[in-house]
Amino acid sequence: MAYMINDACISCGACEAECPVECISAGDDKYVIDANTCIECGSCAGVCPVDAPQPE
Repeated sequence: MAYMINDACISCGACEAECPVECISAGDDKYVIDANTCIECGSCAGVCPVDAPQPE
């Protein structure tokens, strides 16, 4: 189950820098995770100040 970033995202970029497989990128109004590349490690969730990345 890949992670996804919900609408709580404040576009701080902390998750993008933490992702070991570089599957997170800036979207139009929030960061997005490529579900096909996500390895479900949870690193993004661990650094997010607003708990926006959540398992799908």
